[in-house]
Amino acid sequence: MFTYSAFADEISPSLDIQIKELKKYNICHIEARGINGKNISQYTPEEAKEIKKILDGSNFKISALGSPIGKINITDDFAPELEKFKNILETARILETKYIRMFSFYMDASKAHLYRDEVLERWRQYVETAKGSGVILLHENEKGIYGDTPERCLDIMKTFDCGDVRATFDPANFVQCKVDTLYAFDLLREYIEYIHIKDAVWETGEVVPSGMGSGKIKQIVSKLYDMKLSCFLSLEPHLADFVGFADLEQNTEVKKEASGPEKFEIAYNALDKIVREVIS
Repeated sequence: MFTYSAFADEISPSLDIQIKELKKYNICHIEARGINGKNISQYTPEEAKEIKKILDGSNFKISALGSPIGKINITDDFAPELEKFKNILETARILETKYIRMFSFYMDASKAHLYRDEVLERWRQYVETAKGSGVILLHENEKGIYGDTPERCLDIMKTFDCGDVRATFDPANFVQCKVDTLYAFDLLREYIEYIHIKDAVWETGEVVPSGMGSGKIKQIVSKLYDMKLSCFLSLEPHLADFVGFADLEQNTEVKKEASGPEKFEIAYNALDKIVREVIS
C-alpha cells in the first residue's frame, strides 16, 4: 500500500545517477525537484519531453513535481508566479504526474491573519488555472509560510474542500514549527494524500534519519497503515548539502558536508526499517 519515492536530487544533480542509485532500492519513482542541476520549474515543455524519454527508457515515473510554487513573499508580485505555475502545470502534463507540491507564501507569522484573504485568493487562481487538468495541488506545511500550522493548513483545505486541493504531510516541518506531529496528523487526516519522509529534533530543528527525531514517523506510518491509505512515502533526507539546497528556504545556513548516495542510503534504511516493523 506504500510506494516509495524520493527527492533524488539529494543523491546527485545528474538524472542518470539518480536513476542508477534508486534502482538499487527498487525505487522507480522520483519527486522531481532538481534534475541535471536545474529546478523543475525552469524546464521548458521541449526540455520536459526529453526528460520524459529518459524516464520512460528506465521505466521510471514522476510521483510529483516538487515545485517551488508559493515560496515567495506574500507581498511579492503574484503575476510572475502564476505564469510559472502555468509552466509547471504543462510540465506535469508532459511528465504524466497528477501531483504538484506547492506552498502558501512566506510572511511574518504574527501577521498571518492579515494575509489570509490574499493567500486564499492566490490559491483560488491556482485552482482555477488547473481546473480540468486532472492535476491535484498538494499543499505542503512549511515553516515561515501561511500554512505552517495545522490549523492554517486545515483552513486552506476546508476553504477549497475539493479533490483538487490536498495535503502533503511533512513531519519534520511541523517539528521545526514546534507542532506535535500526531496532533497535526489527526487534524488533517481526511485531507492527507502524500507523505514526505523527513524527521527533525524538537530542540534544535536539526533534520535526522526517520525515527531519530521528534516527528513520530513510526506512529504516523502506523496510522496510515490502519487507514489503509495507499500513498507515496517520499524520501527527503536533508541530511547534508546538495545542489539547490540554499534556494529551498529563507534564512538557512547551508550544511557544509556534501550529500550523496551514502546519505540517501542512511535515510532509506531508516524508513524501510520502520515500514517493515509496522506491516509485520
